[in-house]
Amino acid sequence: MPDLKYDVLGIGNAIVDVIARTEDDFLVQQKMHKGGMALIDEPRAQSIYHAMGPAVEKSGGSAANTIVGVAGFGGRAAFVGKVKDDKLGQAFASDIRKAGVAFDTPPAKDGPATACCYVMVTPDGERTMNTYLGAAQNLYPADVDAGAIAASAFTYLEGYLWDPPHAKEAFRKAATIAHEAGRKVALTLSDAFCVGRYRAEFVDLIKTGTVDLVFANESELKSLYETADFDTALAALRADARLAVVTRSEKGCVVVSKDGAIEVPAAPIDKLVDATGAGDLFAAGFLFGLARGRDHKTAAQLGALAAAEVIQHIGARPEMSLKDLARQNGLPL
Repeated sequence: MPDLKYDVLGIGNAIVDVIARTEDDFLVQQKMHKGGMALIDEPRAQSIYHAMGPAVEKSGGSAANTIVGVAGFGGRAAFVGKVKDDKLGQAFASDIRKAGVAFDTPPAKDGPATACCYVMVTPDGERTMNTYLGAAQNLYPADVDAGAIAASAFTYLEGYLWDPPHAKEAFRKAATIAHEAGRKVALTLSDAFCVGRYRAEFVDLIKTGTVDLVFANESELKSLYETADFDTALAALRADARLAVVTRSEKGCVVVSKDGAIEVPAAPIDKLVDATGAGDLFAAGFLFGLARGRDHKTAAQLGALAAAEVIQHIGARPEMSLKDLARQNGLPL
């Protein structure tokens, strides 16, 4: 087995979030599904941009947010994702490197612009996303560094990668390399609508052991097994997965394995400001915990702490040291 270089290496869509506060009426007018993620083309992106109110730009992308979280705990982290060599692409690369993450994917010199996600945050803190994938669609298997994958305790993949066909190939290549090197592969289901598009393929990835660890929220889990009953869906997941975590917002999470299920409560918060990135940061804490040899309960507590930090401000990345936060709460790193 090669020497371990990274705790977690993430592969995902490299996206810059454009975040605006809005009312529910705006979502209705724009025909947006509240709480979901829609893929949009460039004309639709421009239409939303002109219609939305004042916005802030922050680097995002589901797996990228998770990997920044891992680095925030003091973990060794790397990210693979495609940007264009444009203003937003340069900002994304600068942000992720400043966070202490290795990011060596060469930028595209031509083709579509760096991906953007227009995030509408309603007064209840729920986020509704509209994503123009742009350059992120051009992530190819050749962008996956076999040496880096083999030297990572976990390779973390986002379900959104299943949309661009070449990225799907990169995903499979990475999983194969990781397992051949004796490493683990984790997958986040990303979004209930994403699950709806690729349900059979996701179930197959879980059942065949292509992924060793699955992250889902309640709506994604119910979509995966096409049932409105949480317990039914959880039982099906436990039968299929080696290890899985289902996040349930303020209800905390459930960790399921062949050995059973454990429930871990959510970390307390003062006020929900923006739910963007909650699942991403939960995954960061859980993966960091496992990579450092912690048990499932401790890993889930680290995840809950990171999720609580990120939902109390605008944007999907931590604004304070997760390492310090863990120490303040008596959690081992």
